[in-house]
Amino acid sequence: MIFFADRTFSRKWFINYSFIILGAFILAAGFVFFISPYKIVPGGVYGISIVIHYMTKGMLTWAPEGFPIGLMGLILNIPLTIIGIKILGPRFGVKTVVGFVLSSVFMDGITYFWGERPLVANDALLSSIFGGVLVGIGLGLIFKSKATSGGSDIIAMIFAKYTRLPLGQLMIYVDSAIVLIGLAVFADWKIPLYSWIVIFITGKVIDVVLQGISYDKTLFIISDQYEQIRERIIVDLKRGGTYIKGQGMYNGQEKTIIFTVVNRREMAILEEFIHSIDPHAFVTVLEANEILGEGFKSLKEKVDEL
Repeated sequence: MIFFADRTFSRKWFINYSFIILGAFILAAGFVFFISPYKIVPGGVYGISIVIHYMTKGMLTWAPEGFPIGLMGLILNIPLTIIGIKILGPRFGVKTVVGFVLSSVFMDGITYFWGERPLVANDALLSSIFGGVLVGIGLGLIFKSKATSGGSDIIAMIFAKYTRLPLGQLMIYVDSAIVLIGLAVFADWKIPLYSWIVIFITGKVIDVVLQGISYDKTLFIISDQYEQIRERIIVDLKRGGTYIKGQGMYNGQEKTIIFTVVNRREMAILEEFIHSIDPHAFVTVLEANEILGEGFKSLKEKVDEL
């Protein structure tokens, strides 16, 4: 695997490290204000750290409120990263280390000034939702800088190397196992339920941060009136498209499929027009998470952001 290091103090370097700092702070705020006060265990090393934090309450003279969550996360992340480098190679760069160190520092720093009281009292469900949103934004910004969150990601990558199972599937297994540890320790069925809400929302928000919110739609149109539809797309909507030659499975008849990308408003206009000229047309509409190319964000602009 090839890694392209950012030139120190370049514009890209500043942007990436700004994302890491901001992402680490937002991530820490999500845990301190919404997640840890309710003993929610959303997987990862900080999920384990929350369990250890509450298990050690009153056991340590220097930390009567329990082992600090951020410090515990740091203690777990350092050996995991070293093991990951030895087994997987140097895919965990300086930015990853900076990311999890800052997350831990911010987490314990905010806790020191704020305490362990939840921002929203007596509402674990609302806290799960907003905690998931903040953690998702924080992780999304860290991922956007080409760093990783460390922790359970590394465990999943190691298992993936030896089992050949999909990485995403393994990450779900690892996080779910950590959630079940929280259930076993706290003996409260509401905790894993709230934890899975946080995990689900976090994943969706990470996707939004990385891919952005798109109003574009991908259309595949099969119609005998493809020439008229082409004129509508090119002349009226000022969009482009591609003809794809196909063959019907039922009767083997040759078909011309139109592939095009439009926004929501244009899709409504086009669908109405297609219905008016060919009520039997077959139209498939897909969400277009990201479109790069002429008429949209260029590939160069995308690469420059990375």
